[in-house]
Amino acid sequence: MENMFDLSGKVALITGGSRGLGKAMARGLALAGADIVIASRDEEALGKSLAEITEGTRVRGKFFIVDMISRPDVHSLGQKAITEMGRVDILINNAGGNTPEEADQITDENWDRILELNLSSCMALCRSVIPNMKSRNWGRIIHISSIMGLASKRGRDAYSATKSALMGLARAQALELGPYGITANCLAPGPFLTELPGSLLSDEDKAKFADRTAVKRWGQPEELAGPALLLASPAGSYITGETIVVDGGTLINTF
Repeated sequence: MENMFDLSGKVALITGGSRGLGKAMARGLALAGADIVIASRDEEALGKSLAEITEGTRVRGKFFIVDMISRPDVHSLGQKAITEMGRVDILINNAGGNTPEEADQITDENWDRILELNLSSCMALCRSVIPNMKSRNWGRIIHISSIMGLASKRGRDAYSATKSALMGLARAQALELGPYGITANCLAPGPFLTELPGSLLSDEDKAKFADRTAVKRWGQPEELAGPALLLASPAGSYITGETIVVDGGTLINTF
């Protein structure tokens, strides 16, 4: 029981790992003993964040500059991680974005970009690392969905569609990969005040989101690290095909 959350000897690849939720989850896995690979478009932020993620640990760390909208970049990321680190045991598909547009306004360009970033890149990266996981009969795939995949808000057409789709992808992958000792799940965060909602929401909207939660506040990025560690570790070995909501009690507040 004492080793149920121990990730020593494992390698975790986290997209969008240079800030926000991705950085917090990477730090949590590093503290549990996992070697860390993070990827994003910002080279300066990647280097600084990797140093903070691995600070005080003995784990190895590596970063790659990747544009997750570029399919060739995504294809190469998984192989580079395996080549440099020897394996990928844990994949957290965290990179994502949103361009708020309503149903009669959304452009083909923005729809296609959000679909590629939030959904198709996840499929492509999974396809890249799954054979490596299969070869060892062990793996963890964690898609970062959202409560916007279970509910929604005006102007979130593309975002909600992709976040719902990740839940379906996890269910299908769980069935296909279970015989190989690989689990696939989603985390559905609620109001975490990272850069994305911080840039999209007004102060009034932020206050409304906080008030809708049972705990009357936004979540801190570090509060997603625990659920991620559960799904990434031996402690979560019998959880697969599921979506764990981490929203401070937002969705239970119907009226």
